[in-house]
Amino acid sequence: MANPVTIAVDAMSGDHGVDTTVPAALAMLRSRAELQLILVGKRELIEPHLAGRGISGDRVRVHDAREIVAMDEHPADAMRKKKDSSMRVAINLVKEGAAGACVSAGNTGALMAIGRFVLKTVPGIDRPAILAGIPTRHGRLHMLDLGANSGCTAEQLFQFGIMGSVVAEDIEGIDRPRIGLLNIGAEAIKGNDTVREAAAMLANSALNYVGFIEGDALSEHKADVVVTDGFSGNVALKTMEGTARLVRHFLIEEFKSGLYGRLAGLVAWPVLRSLSKRVDPRRYNGASLVGLNGIVVKSHGGADALAFQQAIHVAMVEVDNDVPEQIRSLMEEQGH
Repeated sequence: MANPVTIAVDAMSGDHGVDTTVPAALAMLRSRAELQLILVGKRELIEPHLAGRGISGDRVRVHDAREIVAMDEHPADAMRKKKDSSMRVAINLVKEGAAGACVSAGNTGALMAIGRFVLKTVPGIDRPAILAGIPTRHGRLHMLDLGANSGCTAEQLFQFGIMGSVVAEDIEGIDRPRIGLLNIGAEAIKGNDTVREAAAMLANSALNYVGFIEGDALSEHKADVVVTDGFSGNVALKTMEGTARLVRHFLIEEFKSGLYGRLAGLVAWPVLRSLSKRVDPRRYNGASLVGLNGIVVKSHGGADALAFQQAIHVAMVEVDNDVPEQIRSLMEEQGH
């Protein structure tokens, strides 16, 4: 059996709280024998979900926390005023070494602020970044930053490249992942001074830098990791999500438009079902807050149990590979 992995789950987090997080946690325990979980939150709300589930008490325990960070709460208020929140306590468990990672579907800003305050950053990393997998024609690429840092220096973009390379290699099993920079053109003269300076730093490093990537080429998988600032990354991500919903809406409209449309939809149903599975956002849930001196994974707030399981899986992979230590080592190799 693989080495035991202990994950602290912010059980009160997300739009549905314990109704989603606890069933997802139990499903993961049943499928992964090496997994151990600490469910953090209000004991009286968590324990009824555990009764009669047949899960050994040495694999799951409840850590009581009396406060909850609201999804619309200001990060500074959550950090200063709610020291007994399920989010803060789960991150504290990582800091103390009781858990290898924290998984939360809570307020992203608060999670980042608390994570940075409690865990600090890996030496040489200025700012943590949000990294997530994005589906492409040939699998998925990893993109960062997706919203934590609206403005970045060239040095910070270079650091994102290092962090993204580590995570892509661990999660996808890619040897020397290809690193690209999101830009308004593929030519070397395109982009602002910051992007061009970051490109020069990446090109002169030991990373596998492949050049600029335009937005319309993200789906072509010309790079395994795409680096950008949090403003551009978040806009790109939301645009892709919106486009996917629009195409789905158009398809449904067409297949409902008259008898021939319904018949065509019936014939195409197996293909549509397969396509839906390939682009199902639940399969890509789990954004890593990379650069912290500890592992924190953010699940989508509206995630269902299947999606939350994927976020726990991402945390397990990062614990198995000790991502913070790998980032630290790579930073040292690059002379930072």
